[in-house]
Amino acid sequence: MDETEFWEIVDSTREAADGDPEDHADLLVDRLLLLDPDSVLDFARHFSVRYHRAYAWDVMAAAAVLLGASDKDSFDYFRCWLIGRGREVFESALHEADTLADLLDDFDDDLDGDAEELGYAADEAYEQLTGAPAPVPAGVDRSGKPSGTPLDLDDDGALAERLPRLWERFGG
Repeated sequence: MDETEFWEIVDSTREAADGDPEDHADLLVDRLLLLDPDSVLDFARHFSVRYHRAYAWDVMAAAAVLLGASDKDSFDYFRCWLIGRGREVFESALHEADTLADLLDDFDDDLDGDAEELGYAADEAYEQLTGAPAPVPAGVDRSGKPSGTPLDLDDDGALAERLPRLWERFGG
Protein backbone atom coordinates (compact mmCIF):
# COMPACT_ATOMS: atom_id res chain seq x y z
CA MET A 1 0.00 0.00 0.00
CA ASP A 2 1.36 3.39 -0.91
CA GLU A 3 0.71 6.73 0.78
CA THR A 4 -1.96 7.73 -1.74
CA GLU A 5 -3.98 4.58 -1.11
CA PHE A 6 -3.63 5.10 2.65
CA TRP A 7 -5.08 8.61 2.42
CA GLU A 8 -7.82 7.47 0.01
CA ILE A 9 -8.99 4.92 2.57
CA VAL A 10 -8.89 7.50 5.38
CA ASP A 11 -10.77 10.08 3.29
CA SER A 12 -13.44 7.79 1.88
CA THR A 13 -14.31 6.32 5.26
CA ARG A 14 -14.38 9.76 6.93
CA GLU A 15 -16.68 11.12 4.22
CA ALA A 16 -18.99 8.10 4.54
CA ALA A 17 -19.09 8.67 8.31
CA ASP A 18 -19.99 12.33 7.80
CA GLY A 19 -17.06 13.28 10.03
CA ASP A 20 -18.22 11.33 13.12
CA PRO A 21 -15.04 9.78 14.61
CA GLU A 22 -16.75 6.67 16.03
CA ASP A 23 -18.57 5.94 12.77
CA HIS A 24 -15.34 6.67 10.93
CA ALA A 25 -13.51 4.02 12.95
CA ASP A 26 -16.25 1.45 12.32
CA LEU A 27 -16.26 2.14 8.59
CA LEU A 28 -12.47 2.04 8.51
CA VAL A 29 -12.46 -1.42 10.08
CA ASP A 30 -15.08 -2.56 7.54
CA ARG A 31 -12.96 -1.18 4.68
CA LEU A 32 -9.76 -2.76 5.99
CA LEU A 33 -11.51 -6.13 6.25
CA LEU A 34 -11.72 -6.08 2.44
CA LEU A 35 -7.90 -6.16 2.26
CA ASP A 36 -5.46 -8.98 2.82
CA PRO A 37 -3.64 -9.05 6.19
CA ASP A 38 -0.36 -7.72 4.72
CA SER A 39 -2.17 -4.69 3.31
CA VAL A 40 -3.80 -4.07 6.68
CA LEU A 41 -0.33 -4.11 8.24
CA ASP A 42 0.83 -1.63 5.59
CA PHE A 43 -2.08 0.62 6.54
CA ALA A 44 -1.13 0.26 10.23
CA ARG A 45 2.46 1.22 9.41
CA HIS A 46 1.34 4.33 7.52
CA PHE A 47 -0.93 5.30 10.40
CA SER A 48 1.78 4.70 13.00
CA VAL A 49 4.36 6.75 11.09
CA ARG A 50 1.97 9.70 10.91
CA TYR A 51 0.90 9.30 14.52
CA HIS A 52 4.53 9.54 15.65
CA ARG A 53 5.31 12.41 13.25
CA ALA A 54 2.52 14.37 14.95
CA TYR A 55 4.32 14.08 18.29
CA ALA A 56 5.36 17.73 18.14
CA TRP A 57 5.12 20.69 20.47
CA ASP A 58 3.12 22.83 18.04
CA VAL A 59 0.59 20.02 17.51
CA MET A 60 0.36 19.64 21.30
CA ALA A 61 -0.26 23.36 21.55
CA ALA A 62 -3.02 23.14 18.93
CA ALA A 63 -4.63 20.31 20.88
CA ALA A 64 -4.43 22.36 24.07
CA VAL A 65 -6.11 25.33 22.38
CA LEU A 66 -8.83 23.28 20.70
CA LEU A 67 -9.54 20.89 23.56
CA GLY A 68 -8.76 23.18 26.47
CA ALA A 69 -6.60 20.41 27.90
CA SER A 70 -3.06 19.19 27.55
CA ASP A 71 -3.01 15.70 29.08
CA LYS A 72 -1.30 12.79 27.34
CA ASP A 73 -4.41 10.75 26.56
CA SER A 74 -6.22 13.71 25.04
CA PHE A 75 -3.21 14.45 22.88
CA ASP A 76 -2.92 10.81 21.75
CA TYR A 77 -6.58 10.78 20.68
CA PHE A 78 -6.16 14.21 19.05
CA ARG A 79 -3.34 12.86 16.86
CA CYS A 80 -5.61 10.03 15.70
CA TRP A 81 -8.32 12.59 14.94
CA LEU A 82 -5.84 14.75 13.05
CA ILE A 83 -4.88 11.82 10.83
CA GLY A 84 -8.56 11.10 10.32
CA ARG A 85 -9.09 14.64 9.01
CA GLY A 86 -7.07 13.72 5.91
CA ARG A 87 -3.80 14.48 4.23
CA GLU A 88 -4.24 18.23 3.69
CA VAL A 89 -5.26 18.98 7.26
CA PHE A 90 -2.68 16.60 8.72
CA GLU A 91 0.30 17.79 6.66
CA SER A 92 -0.65 21.45 7.05
CA ALA A 93 -0.93 21.08 10.82
CA LEU A 94 2.49 19.45 11.01
CA HIS A 95 4.04 22.11 8.80
CA GLU A 96 2.36 25.01 10.65
CA ALA A 97 -0.16 24.12 13.36
CA ASP A 98 -1.68 27.61 13.25
CA THR A 99 -3.15 26.77 9.81
CA LEU A 100 -5.79 24.72 11.63
CA ALA A 101 -7.53 28.04 12.25
CA ASP A 102 -8.13 28.24 8.49
CA LEU A 103 -8.66 24.54 7.76
CA LEU A 104 -11.29 23.70 10.36
CA ASP A 105 -14.79 24.86 9.53
CA ASP A 106 -15.87 24.44 13.11
CA PHE A 107 -14.68 22.55 16.16
CA ASP A 108 -17.06 20.90 18.58
CA ASP A 109 -14.97 19.65 21.50
CA ASP A 110 -17.70 17.11 22.33
CA LEU A 111 -17.36 15.48 18.90
CA ASP A 112 -14.07 16.65 17.38
CA GLY A 113 -10.51 16.13 18.51
CA ASP A 114 -10.99 12.64 19.94
CA ALA A 115 -10.67 9.68 17.59
CA GLU A 116 -9.09 7.07 19.81
CA GLU A 117 -10.86 4.26 17.94
CA LEU A 118 -9.17 5.22 14.65
CA GLY A 119 -5.88 4.29 16.24
CA TYR A 120 -7.09 0.73 16.79
CA ALA A 121 -8.92 0.16 13.49
CA ALA A 122 -6.08 -1.63 11.71
CA ASP A 123 -5.36 -3.80 14.75
CA GLU A 124 -9.01 -4.78 14.98
CA ALA A 125 -9.24 -5.58 11.26
CA TYR A 126 -6.02 -7.61 11.32
CA GLU A 127 -7.21 -9.63 14.30
CA GLN A 128 -10.56 -10.31 12.64
CA LEU A 129 -8.80 -11.44 9.46
CA THR A 130 -6.15 -13.62 11.07
CA GLY A 131 -7.32 -14.46 14.58
CA ALA A 132 -3.99 -13.13 15.87
CA PRO A 133 -3.00 -9.75 17.29
CA ALA A 134 -1.31 -7.38 14.86
CA PRO A 135 2.45 -7.05 15.26
CA VAL A 136 3.85 -3.65 16.17
CA PRO A 137 4.76 -1.79 12.95
CA ALA A 138 8.49 -1.75 12.30
CA GLY A 139 10.54 1.27 11.31
CA VAL A 140 8.68 3.85 13.39
CA ASP A 141 10.62 6.41 15.43
CA ARG A 142 9.51 6.06 19.03
CA SER A 143 12.20 8.26 20.57
CA GLY A 144 9.77 9.59 23.14
CA LYS A 145 10.63 13.27 22.75
CA PRO A 146 8.33 15.65 20.89
CA SER A 147 9.85 17.58 18.02
CA GLY A 148 10.02 21.34 17.94
CA THR A 149 10.41 24.04 20.55
CA PRO A 150 8.90 23.25 23.97
CA LEU A 151 6.36 25.53 25.59
CA ASP A 152 4.17 25.57 28.68
CA LEU A 153 0.85 24.13 27.48
CA ASP A 154 -0.92 25.53 30.56
CA ASP A 155 0.16 29.10 29.78
CA ASP A 156 -2.57 30.80 27.74
CA GLY A 157 -0.22 33.62 26.79
CA ALA A 158 2.35 31.19 25.41
CA LEU A 159 -0.34 29.34 23.45
CA ALA A 160 -1.73 32.61 22.04
CA GLU A 161 1.77 33.71 21.05
CA ARG A 162 2.68 30.38 19.39
CA LEU A 163 -0.66 29.94 17.56
CA PRO A 164 -2.21 33.42 17.24
CA ARG A 165 -4.86 32.64 14.60
CA LEU A 166 -5.93 29.39 16.26
CA TRP A 167 -6.05 31.10 19.65
CA GLU A 168 -8.10 34.00 18.29
CA ARG A 169 -10.61 31.67 16.71
CA PHE A 170 -10.86 28.82 19.25
CA GLY A 171 -8.90 29.76 22.37
CA GLY A 172 -9.76 31.10 25.76
